[in-house]
Amino acid sequence: MTAAISQRDADAQQPLTTVIARRSSAAAVAPPRRAIGGTSRQDAMVLVGAGVSSLCTTMLLFGRLTSLSGRLGFVIVWFLIFLGIYAALLSLTEDRPAVVDRVMAALLTSASVLAGVALASVIIFVLWRGRTALVHSNFFTQDLSVTGPSEPLSVGGITHAIAGTLIMTAISLVITVPLGVACAVFLNETRSRATSLVRTVVTAMTALPSILAGLFIFATWVLILGFPRSGLAASIAMSIMMLPIIIRSADVVLRLVPGNLREASAALGAPQWRTVWQIVLPTARSGLTTAVILGVARGVGETAPVLLTAGFTNTMNVNPTKNPMVSLPLAAFKLVSAAEPNLIARGFATAAVLMLLVLILFTAARILGGRPVGRLTKRQARAATAQSARDRVRIDGMSSSANRVPQEMS
Repeated sequence: MTAAISQRDADAQQPLTTVIARRSSAAAVAPPRRAIGGTSRQDAMVLVGAGVSSLCTTMLLFGRLTSLSGRLGFVIVWFLIFLGIYAALLSLTEDRPAVVDRVMAALLTSASVLAGVALASVIIFVLWRGRTALVHSNFFTQDLSVTGPSEPLSVGGITHAIAGTLIMTAISLVITVPLGVACAVFLNETRSRATSLVRTVVTAMTALPSILAGLFIFATWVLILGFPRSGLAASIAMSIMMLPIIIRSADVVLRLVPGNLREASAALGAPQWRTVWQIVLPTARSGLTTAVILGVARGVGETAPVLLTAGFTNTMNVNPTKNPMVSLPLAAFKLVSAAEPNLIARGFATAAVLMLLVLILFTAARILGGRPVGRLTKRQARAATAQSARDRVRIDGMSSSANRVPQEMS
């Protein structure tokens, strides 16, 4: 027992050492790196093989082995079989993470292609159906005040609907942008108990049907208060639809502003309103512009609120406080609902002009929003470099003069 205790004490006094096992020659060879970008020849062959084999299998199922039919079903079954065969072929040469990565890439690529095809088909269909009216210049310079249902396309236009859409959208932006940004700042910069209630109400308003907004403004503005149906009433109804979109989007954008910017501003002694006005809002300017774009996209395409609150007219009206005023979506709806081919062509051409107008508004908003903070244009970068050079010359001159004064005194 005494020998065992002595051996234990001796082992305790010896320093502890760590022994690292040597790698074998097989394990020392690192596996080849898998490329994460580009398409190799093997990848292309696997894609083509999976596509051809899945197409042949689907043709057998729809024409020989089963009673399945229909183009949509054919495409769906082919795509599902393609994914299965593609995954099986990849598993022969790749490991499980690579197989999952390639299959998910195929799914995402297919979804993006499907969305692009749907968007392109809508645009092409609208332009093709309205091509006969778009080629006439009078379509953009005249209204429908003296145009009958059977009049040729060389007479009449939609200038009254274009003016009405621009006026109502401008009024809606004047109402919603200050309210939406102020509400988003309130939700992010305050710790009030009302923030949770406001956020819940705003979230619920995003799913509000547009017909309810139109009925609410019609009942209050027209029936109770006695104001006439006008473009101003339609603008208020459109603002109800745009406001929750702008608030939610701006709320998310303001959350992305780094907290250290607020802390640095507070450390310098700036009050909270100055921090928000000069730090938070300029930093989130690009995102706030996107929020406004989303709100405009929701409001400019509304039809039911405009029909209930502004009515319909074929004549030009630029006064938003009285008399009916029409917008492009409402004009397109009314014209397409007609039975005359020329009116239907004018309706599709009106929808094409609406798409073009929305594109112009989005482009203008992007230009006004500017670049994100910290990203300079080439001209701004050159100006900043020149200013830095001038500052360096000035600082060097001040340093040399400061060193010369002690020498003269000595």
